Amino acid sequence: MKRRTFLKRSLAALALAGAGSSGLSLLGKSGFATQAIAGDFSKPLPIPPLLENLDTSGKSALFAMNVQRGNVNFFPDKTTSTLGYNGNFLGPTIRVRNGQRFQIKVNNTLPQVTTLHWHGLHVPARWDGGPRQPIPAGTTWNPDFVINQEAATLWYHPHAMGLTGEQVYHGLAGLFLIEDEVSDNLDIPKNYGVDDIPLVIQDRRFFADGQFAYVQNMHDVMNGVIGNYILVNGTREPTLTVPKGQVRLRLLNGSNSSIYRIGFDDKRNFHVIASDGGFLERPVPMNNIRLSAGERAEILVDFSGESAFALISLLVEQMGSRTFEAMRIAVKGTAEVTALVQSLRKTEKIPEGEASVHRSFIMETMSMGRGRMGMGMMGRRLTINGKKMDINRIDEQVKIGSTEIWEITNRSAMMMSMPHSMHLHDVQFQILSRNGRLPALHEQGRKDTVLIMPGETVRIISRFHDYTGVYMYHCHLLEHEDDGMMGQFEVVT
Repeated sequence: MKRRTFLKRSLAALALAGAGSSGLSLLGKSGFATQAIAGDFSKPLPIPPLLENLDTSGKSALFAMNVQRGNVNFFPDKTTSTLGYNGNFLGPTIRVRNGQRFQIKVNNTLPQVTTLHWHGLHVPARWDGGPRQPIPAGTTWNPDFVINQEAATLWYHPHAMGLTGEQVYHGLAGLFLIEDEVSDNLDIPKNYGVDDIPLVIQDRRFFADGQFAYVQNMHDVMNGVIGNYILVNGTREPTLTVPKGQVRLRLLNGSNSSIYRIGFDDKRNFHVIASDGGFLERPVPMNNIRLSAGERAEILVDFSGESAFALISLLVEQMGSRTFEAMRIAVKGTAEVTALVQSLRKTEKIPEGEASVHRSFIMETMSMGRGRMGMGMMGRRLTINGKKMDINRIDEQVKIGSTEIWEITNRSAMMMSMPHSMHLHDVQFQILSRNGRLPALHEQGRKDTVLIMPGETVRIISRFHDYTGVYMYHCHLLEHEDDGMMGQFEVVT
């Protein structure tokens, strides 16, 4: 958006921006606020539908998807222009099986280029859906590959150069679930939409006319576009009704840049059973979990002891900012007592001695000079190893079949300290250490996105196998990515 237009609309936006979300409360030093301002919460939580497999035999996964414009009433009497996949906002859940052939026809009906990136998927480079695989307006894209990884909660979203943040903000995102024999046989909830619930959590801000207030001023580029309303599965203040007993929540931080700490108003314990790339070895008890933009976690929550018509609030704290009552959970029915699963999946730990290459990456928020008009210069402010993204430059070459350790440091200039994250396309990695210490138990599984706080150094290890070609690595705070905090690695023979 042009700066002049933004300045005109910013004053008009105050009516909504100042209102905040119903359910907003401040967070004290002790943790989540115990009370939140009452909101409406009269709408049922929508469950993204499963995308229909056009191969009725189920032997392969054959899908069709339109990228399209839409309209949503997030507020009464206000219509917001949105984007969606096969609908007005967000997209259906794609569910496949390991070993299945996956084919999809992606039809771009938008008036601008887009892409469709399979976030977390181990996939041939030509079908990765990054900025090197654009889908021009009015054209189709036809990925065709075999699913080649274990059960996991992944997601999909656009990844066009300089447009990722804007297109995700307007609604382009959806879940991508992989199942396999292990997930089939685990004694965990798996009735999709009943006791196996996807939760796409996003924050948004709006102009007074109801349109998304997505702008490109300097503050938003540096800090990310942080919203003051929380959407869950594309809805403000919903209520989810679940049966008594164990419920599985698949959490996705689908925001552009916000980092969330997620828990419940009664500080109840839950068990984390999966991270980005699939199941942990065993459940990890926690009462809140931090997820940066793009990270996922699966948690088991025991609602068997609730009284009839009990209401539990899911709280979302924006890091260092505010806590929102994002949604309510209504518990009904009779309890089906089930024991907590004790073992999930054996995880092969990649030994450090297997790594043949060590690489260092410095993610830096650089101090800015002054331009002739007194504005901060638009030059190299967000960089990886001092460089901004160049689609014509390969930054790293990786030998296929090799194992590598990447050491990633968030080095921000004074007064510009801010979090970053690192997302690698194609591969899942394991976190070796944070500032020399072992990662927390819930971070010891397979990951594709990792949060790196100011001054922190994170070491990860990964195997690069099966596919050659060019992939991306970048900060998954989308405004940072769009500003060029991204590089390319090529897997070569």
